[in-house]
Amino acid sequence: MNQMEHLNIYETPDRKLDKMVVVFSGWADAAEGASSAIKFLLRKLHAQKFADIDPEEFYDFSQTRPHSSRTRDGKRRIHWPTNEFSYLTDTDTESGIMVFVGVEPNLKWRTFSKTVARVAREHGVKTVIHIGALLDAVPHTRPVKLSGTASEPKLSEFLESQGIRSSNYQGPTGISSAIMDACINEGMDYTSIWGHTSHYLQAAPNHRIGSNLLQVLVKLLDLPLDLSELISAADMFNEEVAKAVANDEQISSYVTKLEGQYDEAVAAIEIPDPAELVRDLERFLRGEQRPPPTDP
Repeated sequence: MNQMEHLNIYETPDRKLDKMVVVFSGWADAAEGASSAIKFLLRKLHAQKFADIDPEEFYDFSQTRPHSSRTRDGKRRIHWPTNEFSYLTDTDTESGIMVFVGVEPNLKWRTFSKTVARVAREHGVKTVIHIGALLDAVPHTRPVKLSGTASEPKLSEFLESQGIRSSNYQGPTGISSAIMDACINEGMDYTSIWGHTSHYLQAAPNHRIGSNLLQVLVKLLDLPLDLSELISAADMFNEEVAKAVANDEQISSYVTKLEGQYDEAVAAIEIPDPAELVRDLERFLRGEQRPPPTDP
C-alpha cells in the first residue's frame, strides 16, 4: 500500500477515467435513496477499489461513530467511516468511470475536497456527477421529483431533457458543494442530481428514489446496465408503502392533503411567466426582421 498524505493507493487503474460519480451517505442520502443506487451500480458493473481516504484527520469519532461487529469466529471488528475510490470494469468503453462513495466528514472539508479533486484530476476526470437524496414535502403517489444543477450548458440541457428542474436553493450546504467547488477549480465540469424523498417515509433503502436516479445516470453515462432488478425492487417498495399508508388513517389523510398542495404548486410552476413570454416574442420578432442572406 502506498500512502500519500491522506490517501491510501492500492493499485493503478488500467485505463483513463474521464468521468467520476460521487455519492455520500448520511445527510445527503435521505432514506439511502442515492447510496443504494450506487451500490447496485458497483455490484452489477464489477467495480474495483483502487484507493481510499484515511478517516483519522477528517472525523470527530464522538459524532460520526465507528461501528463494531462480531466475526463468525467470535472476534470483534471495528468499522471506521470509509471513503473509497473504485472504477467500473464492465463498461465496454476505452475510457473508464470512477466512483467515489463516502461519508460526509466533520472536519477539514477543504482539505478533504481537494484530495478528492486531486485524485479525479490525476486520473483524467473531465466530468463529475454527484447524486443525492433529500427529504421534501412530496407525496409518494406522484412521479419522483428530481432537481439538479450543472456547471456546463450541455449538461444543463441534458438535465432539462430529463425533466429535472434547476435548483435555486440557498442556505446551509453539505460536503457535495465543497467537492463541486474543488472540482470546478481543477477545471472539471460538475453536475449534481437530487431525488426528493417523501419526508413521512422512514423506510430505507428507498428503491423508488434510487431507481429514478440511476435511470438518469445510466443515460448520462451511456452505461450497459440492466435496471430491471432495481425497478422490480422499486415496484415492491411502492406496494408496501401503499399498504402501510392505507392502514394508517392519520397518514392517509395527511397524504391526501399533501397531494392537493403539491399539485397546486406544480401547476403554478408550469404557468409561463408573462414577462418571459414577452421577451421570447421580442427575440423572435428581432430574428424575423433580419434581412435574408444574399446568394454568393
